[in-house]
Amino acid sequence: MDRFEQKLLDRNIKPTSVRLLLFKTMTEFNKTFSLTDLETELETVNKSTIFRTLTLFHENLLIHSIDDGSGSMKYSICAVSCMCTLGELHVHFNCNRCHNTYCLESISIPPIQLPKKFIIKSINFVMK
Repeated sequence: MDRFEQKLLDRNIKPTSVRLLLFKTMTEFNKTFSLTDLETELETVNKSTIFRTLTLFHENLLIHSIDDGSGSMKYSICAVSCMCTLGELHVHFNCNRCHNTYCLESISIPPIQLPKKFIIKSINFVMK
């Protein structure tokens, strides 16, 4: 069994040939990637299949999403131990020149103190 197949199994994702192809393609990006990026790289794969697979990967915490303000959701592969809890979230950087977004995993999002009775459901911290 190869490492890609094992990573899918570790997240309770059945490693079909299309899922393995998509995951291998995702690992080749040195930055975040979008649905359009995947569609461009995988021209022979049906667009709805790519979208459904992306959704499955996101729901099973194999990837996380980033709203960088570009109008296109970006994604990045999660670390092996990541469960996408608020304490594990990190900062992202969007370059205005090249329009790429990068994970800055070494910079954690600081704790935020909200007024009583409020609960944080998600955080999006993007530097530009």
